[in-house]
Amino acid sequence: MNMLVQSYLQEKLSKGAVHVTLIDPVRQAPEAAGRLAETAQEVGSDMIFVGGSSRVTQRVLSETADAVKEKTSIPVLFFPTGTDSICLNLDAFLFLSLLNSRNSQFISGTQSRVSSVLKRLTVEVLAIGYILIEPGMKLGEIGEAELVARDDFWQAIGYALTAQYMGMSYVFLEAGNGAAQPVPAGMVRAVKREINVPLIVGGGIRTAIDARRVRQAGADIVVTGTVIETAGYRERLRSILSALKD
Repeated sequence: MNMLVQSYLQEKLSKGAVHVTLIDPVRQAPEAAGRLAETAQEVGSDMIFVGGSSRVTQRVLSETADAVKEKTSIPVLFFPTGTDSICLNLDAFLFLSLLNSRNSQFISGTQSRVSSVLKRLTVEVLAIGYILIEPGMKLGEIGEAELVARDDFWQAIGYALTAQYMGMSYVFLEAGNGAAQPVPAGMVRAVKREINVPLIVGGGIRTAIDARRVRQAGADIVVTGTVIETAGYRERLRSILSALKD
């Protein structure tokens, strides 16, 4: 795909919820990652994110990205998470600004060092206001985040509107990869009510019930990661996709 991810997303969103499968390169060999991505596409996932770990080497990241691209025809995007390793040969780059970080490097510093490269290589960029909600998991530690409390809907709304007013194209509420529970449905609903850009929700979504709750609350794009790393993941993922498409 060439500079078409935004258009692809808009078309998908006009028909309903979008599902994204997150593949962490450090959790399996590149060949296995390719098979997981192939299965995700077969089941009905709309998009793949590659990233999610701070421990990935450039070699493993590149090999995983190549393996995933080889096995799929849906868009594959790079999901950076505070690592020096970077992948620019995918369909688009998630330009994440962690708005509730205590460290400006995660808000704009790291981004400033890669932005010129992205422009010169004509990489498609999706500008995203990234907001970490309790428990935040490892991402919260890496990003030095002042986590938004699960019952503090107003703070979540404030960050989400900040993203919108700064001109970002998407808002991403993230509970953290491996979180015991997703972002509360009430928070998703409250944020969605206040913003005019698509809302992404991820972290802790392991079942069809979880997926249905965040979707019904207003999530436009739902990201799942851990579920694909467990036994019986094909049927679990299928049930999640079914819940989103109902």
